[in-house]
Amino acid sequence: MKRTCLNTELSKANVNQVVTLLGWVSKRRNFGSILFIDLRDRSGIIQIMVPDASKVPDVRNEYVIQVTGTVKLKEQPNEKLKTGKIEVVADEIKVINTAKNTPIIVADETDALEDTRLKYRYLDLRRPIMQHYFDIRDEIKITTHKYLHEHNFIEIETPMLCASSPEGAKEYLVPSRVHKGQFYALPQSPQMFKQLLMVGGFERYYQIARCFRDEDLRADRQPDFTQIDIETSFLDQDQFLELMEGLIRDIFRNTIGYEVKLPLRQMTYKEAMERFGSDKPDTRFGIELHDLKEVFKNTSFEAYMNAEAIKGICVPGVASETSRKVIDNLTLEAKKFGLGGLAVLKYEGEELTGSFAKFLLEEEKPALIKELGANSGDIIIIAAGPYNRITPLLGAIRLQYGKQLGLIKPNTFDLLWVIDFPMFERDIETGNMVASHHPFTRPKDEDLHWLDEDPTKMLSYAYDIVINGYEAGGGTLRIYDQNVQKKIFNILGLGDEEVKEKFGYFVDALQYGTPPHGGMAFGLDRLAMILGGTDNIRDVIAFPKNLAAVCPMSGAPTNVTQQQLDDLGIEIK
Repeated sequence: MKRTCLNTELSKANVNQVVTLLGWVSKRRNFGSILFIDLRDRSGIIQIMVPDASKVPDVRNEYVIQVTGTVKLKEQPNEKLKTGKIEVVADEIKVINTAKNTPIIVADETDALEDTRLKYRYLDLRRPIMQHYFDIRDEIKITTHKYLHEHNFIEIETPMLCASSPEGAKEYLVPSRVHKGQFYALPQSPQMFKQLLMVGGFERYYQIARCFRDEDLRADRQPDFTQIDIETSFLDQDQFLELMEGLIRDIFRNTIGYEVKLPLRQMTYKEAMERFGSDKPDTRFGIELHDLKEVFKNTSFEAYMNAEAIKGICVPGVASETSRKVIDNLTLEAKKFGLGGLAVLKYEGEELTGSFAKFLLEEEKPALIKELGANSGDIIIIAAGPYNRITPLLGAIRLQYGKQLGLIKPNTFDLLWVIDFPMFERDIETGNMVASHHPFTRPKDEDLHWLDEDPTKMLSYAYDIVINGYEAGGGTLRIYDQNVQKKIFNILGLGDEEVKEKFGYFVDALQYGTPPHGGMAFGLDRLAMILGGTDNIRDVIAFPKNLAAVCPMSGAPTNVTQQQLDDLGIEIK
């Protein structure tokens, strides 16, 4: 089985050369005495022409075969194929291995359900579009290694078996056989380790790191995932973001040939929430949020009189399509955000109609239309209540309409930094103060006085890179002052004993000359998803879990034997 080249390495320059190719039968077309075979290998597809079908063995789809023959020009070129101007006229075909009829169509377009694709993932991965996704993923990693090494970063691996630590999501625990009753945790991220590497004096670290979070899944999330993890010392926020922008520029250029214009624009968290209702705004289309407090300043509608916030959006051209069912679905969406409902008004023929219209004062109608820039045929959606509930609700509705109405131009990329996140936020359910990112995030220097006065007014050196409405990465500058760190712990309600129990070794390290430092992590899977043009993160992970966190192929998670449990000292309740 000596292959002379890959399929797509052949071109018109190879005409009349004798070659030997290896691959899978993608398609066979029998025209009596003449047989055509589309041969697929890692590089792509080439047509094989068999002049006398009776002299070759029976071959079927997905058989592995070896073809020896002569490269010839095709009479009718196929412009859709890279090798479409040539074919190989076979002298000899050998069957290397046979294949059963496949349960999925092995082609870019397949009608298989996702769970079937995942069950037979090894077949799904043969599809050219899937291999394209993994080419992109591989190029992201190659570019990352090259760029970061050129900028004096060192790649260092951090432990996979760690001490349990509170980082937000639930952890996957690993029982210790040697120390029965004790557990390791799989890392949610290398957060504390990479900061300790800065304490250790490495100054510029990176790692393509595996991370694990036991949380509910969705289309762009997996329980085990990969991130490009980065940490630096002695850079301020502007210097660090500029360095990361260079990496993003190279990744886009090398993977899809797209030139990102630098510097990326920056938007504060406050502006993102006010205008788009999201801290990861997709700004490729309008339907922005408007503050309507001033419009309803004299309202007699009781629900609006004492509302913390009143905001609205105007959706263009959908009044005639907005049925009772549509309005009911919008109300259901509001209830998901803990709200009783919202107001939906149609603006048609210079009139505002809808069940809420009767509550509008006459002076409110023109003010509302003017504020939202409404035109006849539009609808107006208004939400009132707690700011941190109505704003993301309208942001979610805005995004739904942006996709539904085709307002997002295909094959476009919108990149920006969201900066100046709040240092703390109130937990919606408990009212307790929690860190917006993590307790090691550094407050902005000009806001340090709020530590002792009103911590809710503090902003932080936190930043997310947003691409097409996805959070593609994020990070912060870190606290390096022991006194500031202690105050942050106190605000979060963590006493000295609890801090020692949860973060003891880390807090100890801060006492030994910690440099100013900060970093971020890019979601490698999410970057590959965005650049590959898919909206499903499972497409860019070789062997992913489904939405139930199950691997349909291997069956994981599975039961284990009683002996294994006994060895670990574990009993299943």
